[in-house]
Amino acid sequence: MTANKSGTLYGVGLGPGDPELLTLKAARILQNASVVAHFRKKGRPGHAWTIAMAHVNARATEAAFEYPVTTEIDFRDDAYVDAIRAFYCESAKTIMQHLADGSDVALLCEGDPFFYGSFLHMYDRIRETYPIRVIPGITGMSGCWTAAAAPITYGDDVLTVLPGTLDRTALATHLKNADAAVIMKVGQNLNKIRLALTDAGRVTDAIYVERGTMQGERVVPLAKLDDCAVPYFSIILLPGGRGRRIA
Repeated sequence: MTANKSGTLYGVGLGPGDPELLTLKAARILQNASVVAHFRKKGRPGHAWTIAMAHVNARATEAAFEYPVTTEIDFRDDAYVDAIRAFYCESAKTIMQHLADGSDVALLCEGDPFFYGSFLHMYDRIRETYPIRVIPGITGMSGCWTAAAAPITYGDDVLTVLPGTLDRTALATHLKNADAAVIMKVGQNLNKIRLALTDAGRVTDAIYVERGTMQGERVVPLAKLDDCAVPYFSIILLPGGRGRRIA
C-alpha cells in the first residue's frame, strides 16, 4: 500500500455468536486487516472479540473502544445522549486516523453491521471521508429462532421487528396484529414486554431466547420464565403461521 493511499473501513458481520457461523469472507478480512477495532463494556474482552479472535491476524493492532455508559442510565436521558455522542465521535476520529495512515480497519459487528448496533454510528460519521465496505452477517434473531427450532414465517406472513425499548402501549399495538414478531433489546424491559404481550393476547405464543447459538444458550417459553434479570441482548420470538393451511 502506497503512503498516500488511505485505508478502507470494513464493517465485519460476525453472525449470532457461534464462531463457526462466521462467513468465509469475514474470516478473510480479519486475517488481512492491519487494525481490528471493536466496542466493549469496560473491563470485558467483549463478545465480538471473543467470536473473532481465532481469525484475527496476529500482527494486527487491536483498537478497543469501551462504552462510557451502557444500561445504568436511560438512553433517553441527556447525560446518556451527551456521553455516548462524544464517545462515538472520539471512536470515529481514532478509526479515521488509522485510515489516514493507510491501514485497513476491520470493525467487528455482532450479527449484521446494518441491523442495529454501534457500527451504524461509525458508518454515518466516516462514509463521506473514507471508503467503507460492509461484510453482512447472520443476524442474532436468525440464530435465536434456529436455536429455538421455531420457524418464524410461513407463506405471506409479515415479520415485525420491535425494540423492547418502546413503551407498553406501542409494543402491544404492534404485537396484536403481527403475524410474526421479534423483540430485541430485552434486558430491563422484560416485564414491560411481558405485559404488552399479555395486552395483545399473545404471551402464550412467545419464546424467550438467551445467548442463541452460544455457550450457555437458553430457550424457554416466555410464560414459564421466572421473574429474573436477563441480558440486554436476549430476544423474544413470536412465531408466525397461525393461519397456515397444510395441503
